[in-house]
Amino acid sequence: MGWRELDFPKIPRHTRYEMVKEASEVVIRAISDGSASALVRPIRIDAKAYPVITWRWKVENLIAKADSHTKAGDDYPARVYVTFEYDAKKLGFLERAQFEAARLFYGEYPPTAAIDYIWDSREPVGTIIPNAYSSRSKMVVVESGAGKVGRWVTEERNLLEDYRSAFGDDPPLTSAVAIMTDSDNTGEAATAWYGDIAFEAKPPATP
Repeated sequence: MGWRELDFPKIPRHTRYEMVKEASEVVIRAISDGSASALVRPIRIDAKAYPVITWRWKVENLIAKADSHTKAGDDYPARVYVTFEYDAKKLGFLERAQFEAARLFYGEYPPTAAIDYIWDSREPVGTIIPNAYSSRSKMVVVESGAGKVGRWVTEERNLLEDYRSAFGDDPPLTSAVAIMTDSDNTGEAATAWYGDIAFEAKPPATP
């Protein structure tokens, strides 16, 4: 399955995603103006076998009123999400009931958890922050501040170790990867570009 747009029922304005050419490469440009939506691609990966995730991104600007600790400030010029399959063993009784209700309503289980790599305005790189909307989503600050604004940046993260740090155990299989540029909570505007996203095996240990 390929990429598809994911809209949110309570958010009337959607981010615009389009394929553009940058320095002879085709990338995705995301334009948000008081809006939010994501591009999602279902993918099942065992993070223990392919723990490294790499990607390229660029942002045109930061979001002045962004605050990663509040719902009112939960906006970012660029995010890369990895979601993980439903796993009842990782949930308490009440959470399992909630997930079962969601399955009955939507026809499938929502992800058990998500790692959300963000370009933040001020939090230190490496900080792990609980998402203001969901305790099952943890945000990892990969870039912070305006120092690299306007430049393509290549990122590499150990998804397995990030999951262990965020949730305290090993992850189930991934269910999807997504990109998202959003500014619906602050009402501001943001533009970002995304290059290829890849999952890679752990490099061999140095002798």
